[in-house]
Amino acid sequence: MNFLKIKKLFYCFLFSGAFFGLASQDYSLPEALKVFRAIDQIKAESQKNGGPLRKIEITESELNSYIAYRIEKEKEEIMKEFHLKLFEGNWVEGKISIDLRNYRIFLFLPPQMNLYFEGHLQIKARKVNFKFKKLFLENQPIPVFFFDLILYISAQIDKTETSSIKKWYVLPYGIRDIKTRLHRVVIYY
Repeated sequence: MNFLKIKKLFYCFLFSGAFFGLASQDYSLPEALKVFRAIDQIKAESQKNGGPLRKIEITESELNSYIAYRIEKEKEEIMKEFHLKLFEGNWVEGKISIDLRNYRIFLFLPPQMNLYFEGHLQIKARKVNFKFKKLFLENQPIPVFFFDLILYISAQIDKTETSSIKKWYVLPYGIRDIKTRLHRVVIYY
């Protein structure tokens, strides 16, 4: 998996539960399955035309279990951990553990690293973006554009199109809005 996928996954799991997070972390299968059921419910109910706006809540623990389950099942090679903390007002903090030991990258990047981030989830016109406020490599603050460098390197490894952290993504089918609360995400569809 490349870092472009990591970014897409980061956005999409928040909105549809369609993505993943951490491979080596313990998780609760019942919690992960609850997110799968929520995804199915959103898909099924979004098929209906009209009607009032509906919502579904997913706890931080359920979301992180789902993320961990997906990384484990998809046998992620580069991203070894992706863990989120959810706060009021679409504020999100997280950790991404990356393992590049199996790739020949002759840059200043360490073969194993932990990225810590915080920022604001932005939703507008059924599109989503994550505005990074802080980014750390281990305990060292680094410029936010460093994430674009990681995306570029990943795209080169996987021979895919390069993306940017500034890009806006269309919300998955049926999703109209997303709001984070303390330790939970509310998905409106």
